[in-house]
Amino acid sequence: MYDVLILAIALSMDAFAVAIGLGAKQNAPKLPLRAGIYFGVFQALMPFIGYLGGKSVLGWVQAYTHWIAFGLLVVIGVKMMIEGLSEGVEDAIAKVTHKMMLMLAIATSLDAMAAGFSLTLLNANPYVACVTIGLVTFGFSAAGVLVGRRSGTWLEGKAELFGGLVLVLMGFKFLFA
Repeated sequence: MYDVLILAIALSMDAFAVAIGLGAKQNAPKLPLRAGIYFGVFQALMPFIGYLGGKSVLGWVQAYTHWIAFGLLVVIGVKMMIEGLSEGVEDAIAKVTHKMMLMLAIATSLDAMAAGFSLTLLNANPYVACVTIGLVTFGFSAAGVLVGRRSGTWLEGKAELFGGLVLVLMGFKFLFA
């Protein structure tokens, strides 16, 4: 369960970073709740889809699963770190609509779908793992909006860098475990 919690925190950093940007630009009273729900639901759903996909091919690639998990987590982690060094998509957002929140929730959770493959290697119930990922993301996203309101966007990129680094380290753990 410890690995699931670390994975949940790392995956939630993308949504946390976007939520900081949203909070810095918008002051809607229900935005922390909306961000938490949108990002949390999609971050819970996408790893489950990745888990199901990984489970269906597990028999074919059983001998290489540690390499596949390593590769996926390192690629996702490096991608997050690169995004942490670049400008955020939320800079172009003028008004936070449900359509915009849906698009941001999907965009921030696509990495979680690929990371869901690694759930096949963890000794954890996939349902509990996905709910944990969703709840952690809910909390980080709601908090991100509040942090963004108070501090602006200076923390945004640092959160993605941190999440990316944790995913890369988890990838190495799968490789050497």
